[in-house]
Amino acid sequence: MNKFSTIAISALVSGLTASGVLYYTQNNSNSVFSSQIPRPLHYASYSVPENAINFTNAAERSVNAVVHVTTETQVNNFHNSNFYDPFHNFFFGPQRQQKSQPQVGSGSGVIISEDGYIVTNNHVVDEADEIHITLNDKRKYSAKVIGKDPTTDLALLKIDETSLPYLSYGNSDDIRLGEWVLAVGNPFNLTSTVTAGIVSAKGRNIQLLNEEYAVESFIQTDAAVNPGNSGGALVNTNGELIGINSAIASTTGSYAGYAFAIPVNLARKVVDDLLEFGEVQRAFIGVSIRDIDQRLAEEKKINVQKGVYVNGLTQGGGAEKAGLKEGDIIFKLNEIPVNTMSELQEQVARHRPGDKIDVHVRRGDQTLTFATVLNNKMGNTQPLIKSNSELIESLGAEFTLPSAEEFRRLGIRNGVKVKELNGGKLRNAGIKEGFIITHIDRKAIKSVEDINNALDSKKGGVLIEGYYPNGIRTYYGFGM
Repeated sequence: MNKFSTIAISALVSGLTASGVLYYTQNNSNSVFSSQIPRPLHYASYSVPENAINFTNAAERSVNAVVHVTTETQVNNFHNSNFYDPFHNFFFGPQRQQKSQPQVGSGSGVIISEDGYIVTNNHVVDEADEIHITLNDKRKYSAKVIGKDPTTDLALLKIDETSLPYLSYGNSDDIRLGEWVLAVGNPFNLTSTVTAGIVSAKGRNIQLLNEEYAVESFIQTDAAVNPGNSGGALVNTNGELIGINSAIASTTGSYAGYAFAIPVNLARKVVDDLLEFGEVQRAFIGVSIRDIDQRLAEEKKINVQKGVYVNGLTQGGGAEKAGLKEGDIIFKLNEIPVNTMSELQEQVARHRPGDKIDVHVRRGDQTLTFATVLNNKMGNTQPLIKSNSELIESLGAEFTLPSAEEFRRLGIRNGVKVKELNGGKLRNAGIKEGFIITHIDRKAIKSVEDINNALDSKKGGVLIEGYYPNGIRTYYGFGM
């Protein structure tokens, strides 16, 4: 009987305890068990905060100012030879030419003025025989090249139209890491495509441009960029142009998270030069430089990591004349900090020969400022003006003088080097970039003016003689 009573009392106590706990959890919102109580259900709607980032205005404005660029390049091949040989033709007759289908390329461009000026990448239109522009509203035009600059991979085109939508220049110096940006272009021929991302890095040198005076100081972004985006716009959330999309880093050839754009402040200077002179006016400070890393800091006993180390000076250059010395550390040009070679090169490239800039350096414990006059590649401050001769333009080439080393190595005393081909008589004849013209119709060529004089009023066949950098002597012929 006592055992039964004990069991009954225990059951009663357990029941009262459970009832008390249930009552407590239903009336105490702070209970650890309160999360088990069903709560009201709501629709999964979301109201955008007033201060949220909005891309719509920037996107709508940008797509109308970004164009689709398509190119056609006719490549001519010859039987048994890739160049014209007048002696072979004399003895064996003319070589038979093979016709090939034109190569078609595609990219993007950005309208920068209402009267039809368009900036794009040099590699999009390089060597093209025909360039076609398609606007966002499907209108199509033929474009002509105003100028090209392989050292920055930029080109300026023109179409005959007015009242076009265009993008205003922003300030690429003001962009910050983590800032939202839009990439606008025509990837894979998918016209008017907009992608978003952030600025991942600034002042990137990816060693993309194989040019002697190349300037690489790219804006890196993770906005999706693919083949066909080249020459398109990188814009900020205000719809202002801050860069020209140029390249991607990828092992597959498609987007892998890393895209690179030319800063608009540099692009703007290149465009202005091409409009005014027909050629980019490259300025040089007259120093050889190195990035400061741990090894250099230990070797030279440098106690700072910011700035660019002056490894040498060009004799008679602007820096030497201003008073800079080997071992100085340049940390600012005018009021813009420079911490890498690419940043310094970009800042200098945004000036013209003859401009004076303040170069701020650290020399030991001193901080010094030198007013420095920039020179051109010839060592003076005169602008380099592209020939406007219709005859030279018909050749489709830009020329430069060979270096002293090239003259010595080839064993020649005169010649003019084909710097760039844009489609014209020389390229149609089979001449390649880098060819050094030494004679035209047996007359020695020492300057571009000599070329003009040799071909002026010329009728019929022309014989060109010269050398390639590898030492091969070659002959070409074409008709005027």
